[in-house]
Amino acid sequence: TATHQLNPERYVHTFKDLSNFSGSINISYRYLAGTPLPRKRYLTIGLSSVKRKKGNYLLETIKSIFEQSSYDELKEIAVVVQLADFDSAWCEGMVQDISQKFAHHIIAGRLIVIHVPEEYYPVLDGLKRNYNDPEDRVKFRSKQNVDYAFLLNFCANLSDYYVMLEDDVRCSKNFLTAVKKVITSREGSYWVTLEFSKLGYIGKLYHSHDLPRLAHFLLMFYQEMPCDWLLIHFRGLLAQKEVIRFKPSLFQHMGYYSSYKGAENKLKDDDFEEESFDIPDNPPANLHTNMNVFENYEASKAYSSIDEYFWGKAPSTGDFYGIVFEKPIKISKIKVITGTEDRQNDILHHGALEVGEKIVGSKKGRQCTTYLRLGEFKNGNFEITDVEHKVLFDINCMRILVTKSQKEWLIIRSISVWTS
Repeated sequence: TATHQLNPERYVHTFKDLSNFSGSINISYRYLAGTPLPRKRYLTIGLSSVKRKKGNYLLETIKSIFEQSSYDELKEIAVVVQLADFDSAWCEGMVQDISQKFAHHIIAGRLIVIHVPEEYYPVLDGLKRNYNDPEDRVKFRSKQNVDYAFLLNFCANLSDYYVMLEDDVRCSKNFLTAVKKVITSREGSYWVTLEFSKLGYIGKLYHSHDLPRLAHFLLMFYQEMPCDWLLIHFRGLLAQKEVIRFKPSLFQHMGYYSSYKGAENKLKDDDFEEESFDIPDNPPANLHTNMNVFENYEASKAYSSIDEYFWGKAPSTGDFYGIVFEKPIKISKIKVITGTEDRQNDILHHGALEVGEKIVGSKKGRQCTTYLRLGEFKNGNFEITDVEHKVLFDINCMRILVTKSQKEWLIIRSISVWTS
């Protein structure tokens, strides 16, 4: 048994000192396999697992995490598996299986298996029956909140970022590289939770420094509602009002049976893509347009992999959407999509894409003096590859130019830039 700020008294949920929300929770963890990592990683992946009445997917999930990661990616991840069942025989059996299958990952310090003894748990019987849930359902979801709180508390100092998975998940290839690109693209912007799956508690990413607060939060309200509902409140309370979810999803639910009573659970994320997808780099840039922007569909919403878009009122000849990169770049590929499924006519009917060099102007009003046209839009879309072989200068700017007025409004759904 290893001690993690051990408190010998039974853990009591009084939260007398709410000012200490950023501190660790006093509990001791048993290390069932592996030891704490000697150095901080980039990303910790947390899994909590209990004995299921039907099916067990934990080993497949761990296998998927490691198999879908490259050798270089493995150096930057830590996987923490919490066996959260009070059945010690089941826990021992799982530890044996995990240790046999993933011995080299345990030795390399990238896989730890932990357990929290039952005496650290709060009361789980006779809880409030919110939403008219049956008593055993309330007990299951309340315990799950506590399981996750203990797991988050343990993982708080292992890495810069943390992603929560469930124990029945399949990962997409090179998911870490995709996550890193997304985090880099959000540099300078505020976020609490980035979502890489639309299901439950799968693929939700946090800054590690927020984990103690989230752990305390789950413990405070452990009996009120399921964890995926509590997460929405946590995000909102920390002033991130909108969901920031990325497509395609990096994680897929593969379990057929739920860990609650072995009930069927056929939930699937239809935005999931297993094969490595070509996620754009979208280097930091300033975005501006002279078009009449509709409500809050501003220019920045087109230049991200989030499900948002720019929407401007009927553009005229000469109108533009401009991108000024923070540093000169070499580009390998550009892809622009306009219109949406439900607004298929709000596309760019006549337009061109140009790249520019030689920046002039102050920080706010910077623009390029010369532009090179790379091609025209076809059916509202534009795509070009091998740009670095067609453009001999380092690119400072990029712009979408309206070449003929249109009465339809214009949605720019996504602008994707790959650097070389």
